[in-house]
Amino acid sequence: MPRPNNSKAQRHEATIEGVPVRSLPKIALHEHLDGGLRAETVLELAREAGVEVPVSDERGLGEWFAEQAAGGSLEAYLETFALTGAVLQTADALTRAARELVEDLTKDGVIYAEVRWAPELHTSGGLSMAEAVDAVQEGIEQGEDDAEATGHSIRVGQILSAMRQAENSLEVAELALDYRDDGVVGFDLAGPESGHPASEHRDALDLLATEFFPVTLHAGEEEGTDSIRSALLDGRALRLGHGVRIAEDLDVIAEEGEDVRVRLGDLAAWVRDREIALEVAPSSNLGTGAIARWGSQLEDHPFDLLYQLGFAVTVNTDNRLMSRTTLTRELSMLADTFEYRLADLERFQLNAAAAAFLPVEQREELIDLISEGFDR
Repeated sequence: MPRPNNSKAQRHEATIEGVPVRSLPKIALHEHLDGGLRAETVLELAREAGVEVPVSDERGLGEWFAEQAAGGSLEAYLETFALTGAVLQTADALTRAARELVEDLTKDGVIYAEVRWAPELHTSGGLSMAEAVDAVQEGIEQGEDDAEATGHSIRVGQILSAMRQAENSLEVAELALDYRDDGVVGFDLAGPESGHPASEHRDALDLLATEFFPVTLHAGEEEGTDSIRSALLDGRALRLGHGVRIAEDLDVIAEEGEDVRVRLGDLAAWVRDREIALEVAPSSNLGTGAIARWGSQLEDHPFDLLYQLGFAVTVNTDNRLMSRTTLTRELSMLADTFEYRLADLERFQLNAAAAAFLPVEQREELIDLISEGFDR
């Protein structure tokens, strides 16, 4: 197999083979609602709610989020969510955040997205978790309607996250099932992996499995292969949130010129051979230190190695605000760093379409839209 290209990208090209990356149809499987706010919106909502902010201007606040989230650990990265969570405690605020995120996704060329968030973190203002879900769904539908009115088409589903360090996962799972025909397409466990394995939420995960409800769990970000194993065995996860540390189950056994020979461990082979999608977010992985074992630059990311080995890699932003990014930017950076062509970017979108939490007929429609868009 070819050795990953390790030349450092000096700039982020907006075009590949003469085609604007933003114009290409994209699928986003890993987007956090409370990580996707605009800095301007955070400021406005904070003023309305009487929430203190560390910086009082839009640009400065955006830089503050980026600096705080680049600390090299998941724990430091997650601290920024205290502010975004504090301003999202009313139905109006949640609806606005969801609507604006759909608008930003549309501008980014996204045609299908799954937005995840934790209802249990948005009840301190008096909302029930169900009311919070309704508010987010209202914003999503407003955003979809606005996109249609401007000649664009986007569909967005909710993924409800339960927090690993909390004890509400069963209630969140039941809520997801209640809304499975009203906008909710999946379930997730978020928050710190360390010390909080998926097995602690067995009741919720068993219920979801019994009801054949799709699950994607954060795993292989803060913790390594044990976390991934637990996500698969305890959670029956169909996708892995980040999952980049599956590369720890790979052994380089020979390097011959430009070729690298790799042996896959049993876990890595299972993930690859069963096409369990990896929801990779390159910029976020740098900020949280998820790839610290391999380095601290994008060229050190195991993304390309996993891709060359045949893993079902997908590209995501994770948190647009904290990483100051878009899906267009993530794809452009990867293309710069690893010399990807349009065919590679198309493969990442096809992987995402195949892994979407949709009926097979709708996944096939997405695949057709992706193929048609790249052909044009």
